Amino acid sequence: QVQLVESGGGLVQAGGSMRLSCAASGRTVSNYALGWFRQAPGKEREFVAAIHGSGRFTYYGDSVKGRFTISRDNAKNTVYLKMNSLKPADTAVYYCAASLLYNGFKRGPDYWGQGTQVTVSS
Repeated sequence: QVQLVESGGGLVQAGGSMRLSCAASGRTVSNYALGWFRQAPGKEREFVAAIHGSGRFTYYGDSVKGRFTISRDNAKNTVYLKMNSLKPADTAVYYCAASLLYNGFKRGPDYWGQGTQVTVSS
């Protein structure tokens, strides 16, 4: 089992920045790819970003490339999502997730956090 707890959500103006954190605990966290999905009201859950257990490899959803940066600190068992140039379209509940399969992360993580709300005002 891996437990994931997100923090850092809230309200920000368009064009602003925000950083989300996700603290992981349980099994050896460095064995897991970590990442983020989001879900806006009335929309399907969308892949945002993922990072390999080593921290060396990352990939992003098309809608956030160039604006969001994912990173991790394995000493703290924490993954971060730095979000810049935020848009109202980024408003969603952001979910942290963990998967043993880095290349399969988008298809279905093994564990999910409870989510944190991010609201971007225009």
